Amino acid sequence: MILPLGDDNSDRSIVPFLTYALIAVNILVFVFLQDLGADHRFTNAYSTVPAEILTGRDIVTSPRVVVDPSTKTRYQIPGLEKTPITVYLTLITSMFMHGGLGHLFGNMLYLFIFGDNLEDRMGRRRYLMFYLLCGVLAGLTHVFVSFFGNSGLHTPTLGASGAISGVLGGYIHLFPRRKVRVLLFRFITRVPAMVALGLWFLFQLLSGLGSAGGEGGGVAYGAHIGGFIAGFLLVNFFAGPDTVRRRVR
Repeated sequence: MILPLGDDNSDRSIVPFLTYALIAVNILVFVFLQDLGADHRFTNAYSTVPAEILTGRDIVTSPRVVVDPSTKTRYQIPGLEKTPITVYLTLITSMFMHGGLGHLFGNMLYLFIFGDNLEDRMGRRRYLMFYLLCGVLAGLTHVFVSFFGNSGLHTPTLGASGAISGVLGGYIHLFPRRKVRVLLFRFITRVPAMVALGLWFLFQLLSGLGSAGGEGGGVAYGAHIGGFIAGFLLVNFFAGPDTVRRRVR
């Protein structure tokens, strides 16, 4: 297990207000609009549903009762709700919602550690465009992986993971040797970003290849992989012409 705890910000020249704002928006949406994850109607209305993106039409379904085969426990799964906006915009709205406190905390931790450095390099406007574009491309990757794997086409997908995966891809490209403080099993140590984030990407890749439709245990690994690759490939365009000269830090 490797968990990032912080990185070297000694060369950061601005206060990363946009990164803080993104974190705040995610928290506020989860608390007030999702009711700490309890408001399934709102969550399912604004989540990305692969079948809706593929067909361009809203899909509404009724709640259904399923039985756990091992415990014989019956529980109800909420249905898909009416989406009051075009379904294509759910590729954006879904990246500001989360499935639980653990999901939210993990994503915001990664964004807090790695997002500020990209904001500093790109500037706030370009960083925001980069963040949203990576999130959309990550969502589309999940949609097409679900289509070709014929799995999870009607399962709502949500979370900032795809956009943040793009941030990680951009970070490893610009700052491959920057030291990242991590919790490695029971020890706190410092490793280059290429090790910390490279291992993270390897885990996503292996998990995605080993799961049907790029999704396993409720995690959309296809979105993580797509977002990371998008961030890695697009970061030079958004970071400006001096990227190659400065990226060795």
